[in-house]
Amino acid sequence: MVSDADFNAGQELEHSQAEEGSQRKRPLRWYAVQVASGCEKKVKASLEQRLQTLDVVDDIIQIEIPQTPVKKVRKDGKHIDAEEKVFPGYVLIKIKQKRDETLEEWKVPEDAWLVIKNTPHVINFVGAEQRRAIGRGRGHVKPMPLGRSEVERIFKQTQEQQPVVKVDMEAGDRISVLSGPFKDFEGEVIEVSPERSKLKALLSIFGRDTPVELEFNQVQKES
Repeated sequence: MVSDADFNAGQELEHSQAEEGSQRKRPLRWYAVQVASGCEKKVKASLEQRLQTLDVVDDIIQIEIPQTPVKKVRKDGKHIDAEEKVFPGYVLIKIKQKRDETLEEWKVPEDAWLVIKNTPHVINFVGAEQRRAIGRGRGHVKPMPLGRSEVERIFKQTQEQQPVVKVDMEAGDRISVLSGPFKDFEGEVIEVSPERSKLKALLSIFGRDTPVELEFNQVQKES
């Protein structure tokens, strides 16, 4: 997760040496990059290694995969602390801009753009597609920086989100009771309450289906 200090630093202007040797402000901006499903961590690790070896460490400042805490309940009822991606299939990258004097605008430095685009499992920057002058094929995608409020909302969500309980059970699942007064009973789930870590199940008691409330760690989902 990203700290407030990291975020604030990303929104400020940093100084770097201009080609003429004078000081010039180069703004930092966050960009979203689409990657192959399930490859977010691989892309982050590859980029962190490549930016050193390909000498773009001064342009690619930070790479993040926004995540929120979750508590997963396994089939045996045990709770596991984990993290869940806020935007699966995307990686956020903070990049120091370069001034394009011809277009009179700040943009992603060419070297940094090439390093990111040529990293395995990277699909493309999120941005505006530029139409090709000739032909019908897809044109070049111009990377568009995320807005300050959007970045602030994303990182605030990762910092303040309370752990969400994720349970691998839903209404209709068959379960067996592991502990408590109904140990060894079997039944069917009729309601799941993740926020309370409880569920309701119909158990056959004295030959009648009876709704019973149970803790997640008291039951096991039948395969």
